[in-house]
Amino acid sequence: EERRPRVAPLAAAPPAEAGEEPLLRGIFEISKRSCDVVLSARRLRWSPILPESPAGDSTMVLQAQEEIIEMKDVFSVKLKRRRFVGQKKGGTLLGITIFKCLDKEENKLTDCAINLNNLSEDHCHTWFRHLKEILNGFQNRPKSLKVFINPSSHKREATHVYYEQVAPLFNLADIKTDVTVTEYEGHALSVLKECELQAFDGVVCVGGDGSVSEVAHGLLLKAQIDAGKDTDYIPTPVRAPIPLGVIPAGTTNILAHTLYGTKHAVTAALHIIMGHTQAVDVCTFSTPSKLLRFGFSAMFGFGARTLALAEKHRWMPSGQRKDFAFIKTLADLKPEECELLFLPLQFPQEDYHENDGKKKEKIKNKGSKDQWQKIQGHFLNVSIMAIPCLCSTAPRGLAPNTRLNNGSMALIVVKNTSRTEFMKHLKRYASVKNQFNFPFVETYTVQEVKVQPRLKSGLDAKENTYLNAASAEGNYPWNIDGDLMEEASEVHVRLHPQLVNLYGVNTDDLESSQATCKCI
Repeated sequence: EERRPRVAPLAAAPPAEAGEEPLLRGIFEISKRSCDVVLSARRLRWSPILPESPAGDSTMVLQAQEEIIEMKDVFSVKLKRRRFVGQKKGGTLLGITIFKCLDKEENKLTDCAINLNNLSEDHCHTWFRHLKEILNGFQNRPKSLKVFINPSSHKREATHVYYEQVAPLFNLADIKTDVTVTEYEGHALSVLKECELQAFDGVVCVGGDGSVSEVAHGLLLKAQIDAGKDTDYIPTPVRAPIPLGVIPAGTTNILAHTLYGTKHAVTAALHIIMGHTQAVDVCTFSTPSKLLRFGFSAMFGFGARTLALAEKHRWMPSGQRKDFAFIKTLADLKPEECELLFLPLQFPQEDYHENDGKKKEKIKNKGSKDQWQKIQGHFLNVSIMAIPCLCSTAPRGLAPNTRLNNGSMALIVVKNTSRTEFMKHLKRYASVKNQFNFPFVETYTVQEVKVQPRLKSGLDAKENTYLNAASAEGNYPWNIDGDLMEEASEVHVRLHPQLVNLYGVNTDDLESSQATCKCI
């Protein structure tokens, strides 16, 4: 007679915590070991079933290490089948595969597959049904997404990034997608104006900062249209009804860096799949007569002229074009004469923010609430930012003292100075040193800003070319979220707290939690 090893009886389950009542308990083979598996609404846990040790031999008793998966980290469950080549349906059932979102280093996420093997059809279908019910209970996770792909972004890799890295994960998570590959500038905006947003759980943009800016503007503009707002004048805009997701496929990817702490496309896709959302402040950029744009950040002066010159050389490769524009604009460095009016945020006392661990930076909050302040003169660059604007070349952010949703904007004014001193200021962005610790740089925490350029006359041809690069006569370039806009009149920037939800997590709150299981 064949001898069979004695197997220890299944141990009694430990007392259940609140919400930890077992829904199912059974045996699966995991990583070639028979395991006692327990499912609750919050967790899936298992431990190997060990052979019973000989009586009286305590040294043979092995402690089975329990492994746990939090159900909030699971994004898909599939029946695992063996199929012949070319067979699309049916096949021999082998068990269940669970797909988990796993934290990695440097804020990256990846997917992890855990196989629960069992040849019983009834057993597997019962477990599959319960697992699907738990996943369907996460109401914040999208089931249907409107996707925009800009095929011209960066090295024309957005389409490849989406279909090779992102679409398979969306399919795995059973997310339905409606994809538009944009064909011209403004295509996404025109589609969104006619889009029935209630048909989707979110909008996703695959592209660079300019593409994301257009989609964000279109999403918010459509919300105003649906709410019956006058889109030429929107002092109190309504919130976007659905979240916006960003799949980085551009050069700088500022918004993706700020949201995820990385420009990793799989990480962005998994944040969208898991339904991680973050409320974000948004600005409106307006003239006295019309709304120009919804956006998150803007630059006037050097940052805008650099972009304008780069846009004139679209025929060059992306990296070369931007390097050329930066060097050329720096070589012809000239200030803009303008007047700045701003409404400071009122604090009980002057705010201080830590910089390099040794010094502290003073954020100027002059005046009282609703009291406008004015500065005028010659400025090399003016930055107005509602988000920190992180990127690989500015790891602390272009505006490190603001946050995604703290109800304030950073106004950063760089006064006229020598080219050498200005370059020192720019180099600080790539270091851990305080980029604002210069006598010609002033920073303010504000809620509204008005920028009024002073038109100049008598410029020679060279000055006119590079002072107002790529602009029509009398117009000044603006860099709004990496998108070029030109305007001659005053531009009024207002902050609107938490106007849109973005898929992602606040980079201030990113956790480096350790994985509770290995990929099996």
